[in-house]
Amino acid sequence: MPDRRSLLLALLASGLPALRATGPAMAQARLVPHAAETTEGAALVARLRQGGLVMFFRHADTRGENCDRSYRIGDRPGQRNLSPEGRAQSARIGPRLAELGIAVARPVLAGPVFRARDTAELAFGVVEITDSLLADDYAGGRLGWVLAEHRRLFSAPVPPGTNRVLVGHRTPAIMVAGDPVGGRAFPEGAALVLAPRGDGFEVLGILDPVPLPGGGFHECG
Repeated sequence: MPDRRSLLLALLASGLPALRATGPAMAQARLVPHAAETTEGAALVARLRQGGLVMFFRHADTRGENCDRSYRIGDRPGQRNLSPEGRAQSARIGPRLAELGIAVARPVLAGPVFRARDTAELAFGVVEITDSLLADDYAGGRLGWVLAEHRRLFSAPVPPGTNRVLVGHRTPAIMVAGDPVGGRAFPEGAALVLAPRGDGFEVLGILDPVPLPGGGFHECG
């Protein structure tokens, strides 16, 4: 299994310009996540209440769980799964968005790796599972297609008054949106808030609606 750095370097070398964000997203410094109660988080919430945006959630907390081993879809024991705290965090996400007055368009889309799928189902109930939101290390030879699908879902217009909600994984988001969401910018259970532009998108910020004390990043390689 190639490491993620090798996959990213190979992708960049392939010259796929459609996999890069456009405009301010690429020019921003590294972002930081904001709880809804902060000034910055409240501004993101106010914008989300207007609708027309995309929320790309990273799956919820997985600290203390086994690392991925098989990289096979459907093999729960061979995958890194949600921790008990992550399952409780997931169950709070949907109600928390409702408390904040953030409308969610249906269907919510989620990747098939269990930590993403479980997060989405616990948060939102019935969801649509799609390979478009696969984790990078489960994509194999389809990585270019998976990243193109992420970009399409980040960029396609969303009607006013509601928001497209996606649940997936951090590394594809970094590959598509770039350095602003890299490092420790995008914790487990948080959401990139994106403004779709049709032919690209702008990263408005990172909202962490149900932050966990000491949480956000697992220790698996």
